[in-house]
Amino acid sequence: MQNFKKEVDRARNLLRTELDWMRRMPCARGTKAKYRIDAFYELKDKAQGRPDEKNLNINVQTARLGKKIVNCKNLGYRYDNWIGLEDFTYNFAPGEKIGIVGKNGIGKSTFLNLITGTITPTSGNIEIGETVRFGYYRQKGIEFNPDDTVIDAVREIAEVVTLGDGKSVPISTFLNYFLFPPNMHYNKIEKLSGGEKRRLYLLTVLMQNPNVLILDEPTNDLDILTLNVLEEYLKGFGGSVIIVSHDRFFLDKIADHLFVFEGDGVVKDFVGSYSGYREYIKDKEKQKRALERENAQKEVKKKEQDPSAPQKKKKLSYKE
Repeated sequence: MQNFKKEVDRARNLLRTELDWMRRMPCARGTKAKYRIDAFYELKDKAQGRPDEKNLNINVQTARLGKKIVNCKNLGYRYDNWIGLEDFTYNFAPGEKIGIVGKNGIGKSTFLNLITGTITPTSGNIEIGETVRFGYYRQKGIEFNPDDTVIDAVREIAEVVTLGDGKSVPISTFLNYFLFPPNMHYNKIEKLSGGEKRRLYLLTVLMQNPNVLILDEPTNDLDILTLNVLEEYLKGFGGSVIIVSHDRFFLDKIADHLFVFEGDGVVKDFVGSYSGYREYIKDKEKQKRALERENAQKEVKKKEQDPSAPQKKKKLSYKE
């Protein structure tokens, strides 16, 4: 048993490197050796063979969600000379899963704060349905009291959690589902690793039974196994999901369509996956370069055929 655990630990360490390789390399290209892809999935299965990690279980009840989610009309937000959002109109639908992409500092987190009511728009209006219960996983995370223990932090929210099958379990049992065994319940939060703190933060968001999940860069600090389970949970989540991420692999698995933040408050709705959007951008860039070359060639040809255009002066011959 001890050797098995060591082998799984080794596989898990290697999996981190291989997962990074899988996510960085382009899909469906010759640069990805088939044998390495097959080996990755075998490694993934091996790394999930550890008994305590198999128990990671995100199984929380989703509060009932009505037809009205979040309705935005001519929504805008400005701060001094910076434009985060301009004239945005959209009615979110129950059950849809939206990915949000764009450069850093362009207004993505501001948009999330607007639709959750954290900040007030400078123009337009926003209406939130009566049944909406947000679960907001912020990029900065939650400021835990470092002197609190793990169980202290969750007891401030609730003593029991309702699971997907309607049963209620004490918070100590729910902590076990998130890989916080009883011997960790009274550990000081300041002693936890960065990944454990993010997992605890995710737990505090989900234990409130949200029906609209908003995740701001969830792939940054969560460990691989937590991400795998979170992906499966989100695919079957009965409510609405809004995700900000730069992780193509994660968005391709979850999002139905994208809000693309282009700057100066402009948001475009792209129907398709993040990989599809990246290919679309590449094709647009190719077309743009081809058009520029074509226009340059036309301009040169036009000058050559124009008799009024200044002719290049010929050099004098020796005789002249």
